[in-house]
Amino acid sequence: MPAESVAPPAVTEDDRSGRTARRVVTVLALAAMLPALYLPGLVHDFFDLKIYMRAMDWWAAGHPLYDYVQPDRVQGELYFTYPPFSALLLRPFALLPLGATVAIFTGLTVLGVVVTTRWLVLPVIARHDLPRLFTVTVAVLLAFAVESTRETITFGQINMLLVVLILADLLFAVPGGRRWAGVGVGLATALKLFPGIFIVYLLATRRWRAAAVASATAALATLLAAAVAPADSWRFWTHELWATGRVGRTDYTGNQSLFGLLSRITAPEKPSQLPWLLLVAVVTGYGLWRAARAARAGDALAGLTLTGLVGGLVSPITWTHHLYWFIPAVVVLVDAALGTGAGTREGARRRRWLWALAAGTAFVIIYGVVTFQDWGVAPARTDDLGEFVVRNAYVLLSLVLLVALPARPAAATPGEPTTPGNLHQMDS
Repeated sequence: MPAESVAPPAVTEDDRSGRTARRVVTVLALAAMLPALYLPGLVHDFFDLKIYMRAMDWWAAGHPLYDYVQPDRVQGELYFTYPPFSALLLRPFALLPLGATVAIFTGLTVLGVVVTTRWLVLPVIARHDLPRLFTVTVAVLLAFAVESTRETITFGQINMLLVVLILADLLFAVPGGRRWAGVGVGLATALKLFPGIFIVYLLATRRWRAAAVASATAALATLLAAAVAPADSWRFWTHELWATGRVGRTDYTGNQSLFGLLSRITAPEKPSQLPWLLLVAVVTGYGLWRAARAARAGDALAGLTLTGLVGGLVSPITWTHHLYWFIPAVVVLVDAALGTGAGTREGARRRRWLWALAAGTAFVIIYGVVTFQDWGVAPARTDDLGEFVVRNAYVLLSLVLLVALPARPAAATPGEPTTPGNLHQMDS
């Protein structure tokens, strides 16, 4: 006799109510966790933003911009170190009361976190038919819990503006072949040099036009600043750019770059340049090779995430608030885990590995490396393996992800429908 078809069990009102209750409890628990995570960072009191505004007042009074210096108990003397184009955009804020500037920067950062998190998770929601409002809410709360976000907000940093520009460019404009593709990366590079690694990424992925547009945009913004402030621009590009001591101590735990790792091994002496340059060459070559392969496979998010991790590793100074790129890494890992079938032993093992790596990454970036640790004010070498791992957690995690982050061949960009026909045409 033919087997009778069995209808799936009906979803009762009790089931729906229970599911809704669990989701509400999850959201409330995550929201309740945030104050405890932010409390230690309140001592920062928008320290970096205050430096920006005092430097702008100093500049407006007729002093050379890059002469401004402010003492710091950990770093010694801190200067204004951003390119002149950043100074042009920051200067109008000096006309406002400091409280208004703090409110504007905080509000824009919060908005940037919400918007970019939606960009990252909406394609995952569509692919796996996840509950939209609940998933976005949980993702946004977790993004706010990450140490890089907390440090960006409590220091009054501009990092989320750069992230918005880069993601808008590399997730929407570049894959979509827009005429303005590259403008966002170019503006971000003119504002803060770190995003220049994404121009190299565009070259590695053979996005010649976007790379040219990005380079031209950065050059035009820089020339605009030079026209307004020629002396300060000349000084920055010929001298201050190369003076890494102006930014702070390279051995401080908050510097989560390869150079920071080496500095903590040799402190109080500076590390040799040759080992660092060799590491930079290997990491840059391998990381951008993986990023380009991911982009050609159709995974724009994995490609730009790998590039961001490379940038953090090879920059001489990479403060914890620079390392946003762990957040999209977790999204890629979760998406890959959800899309990995568990029907075979190999599939089940890979799925467990992806979930473990996603959970481990989330734990490390939420607990962080500086929020709950007092690393002192004097240069100190790492004395044992445990301390080495803890003080270099982001560096080591970046290296792991550089090797282990999967490229999802069926991943579509946020601006495109998730159909197989589009997935392999994005970077052809």
